[in-house]
Amino acid sequence: MRILCLDDEPLALKMLEAAIREAKSDAEVTAFRKQADLLEDAKQNGCDVAFLDIHMRGMNGVEVAKRLKEINPKMNIIFVTGFSDYKGDAMDMKASGYIMKPVTAEEVKAELEDLRFPITPKSNALLRVQCFGNFDVFTPDGAHVRFERSKAKEVFAYLVHKQGSSCTTREIFAAIFEDEPYEKKLQNLLQTYIYAMIKSLKAVGAEDAVVRSYNALAVNPDVLDCDYYRFKELDAGAVNAYQNEYMSQYYWADFLYDDYMD
Repeated sequence: MRILCLDDEPLALKMLEAAIREAKSDAEVTAFRKQADLLEDAKQNGCDVAFLDIHMRGMNGVEVAKRLKEINPKMNIIFVTGFSDYKGDAMDMKASGYIMKPVTAEEVKAELEDLRFPITPKSNALLRVQCFGNFDVFTPDGAHVRFERSKAKEVFAYLVHKQGSSCTTREIFAAIFEDEPYEKKLQNLLQTYIYAMIKSLKAVGAEDAVVRSYNALAVNPDVLDCDYYRFKELDAGAVNAYQNEYMSQYYWADFLYDDYMD
């Protein structure tokens, strides 16, 4: 869990940081006195929970929270203040919590155990999908999903990249076969790869990860625990895991991912 905290008063910030570290010793905690520094860090590195003092010089905590929600709508915001008259503004932001100063570790712990957006793995995930580095697929218990054909795995990789968008067989063909002509022999070969993909998913009880319709395929993102999807939501763990490599074994991934990053 990655936690950011903000207060423009040095002593108050030190006390807040100490309370967070005591309440959640295994968390990555970073403290800031300047609003702009916290916002830049959240944008670059992601954030699961932000503890924000409300009453500050310049941009107040509610305004900072609005900026953070623009970065990641599912970021947990916990307001910290000595002024109870700000509570209405805090609740309008749909904050995860609200703590009155002086902050205690017990209060911090209670708020972290009751987050609006819990920091937990997807309990209904049929597969865990790794896109950063080489593409790979695992069952929820960590076992590799074995694809009997490498191109079948590549078809699944392409569908994962499209994140639930429906892909026609012609679109998949263009990615898998590069500049090859759309001829019958290769079309049939693609159908063989698709069949092999479905067979491999079915073998681990994950056939529902792919939705089939007439002449088109898509993944069901709701049943995938995917680092790429987490990254797009600015999940702190996924952001930190990204090392500028995405589905490295597939030529088409460089172009598609560069388009997204731009």
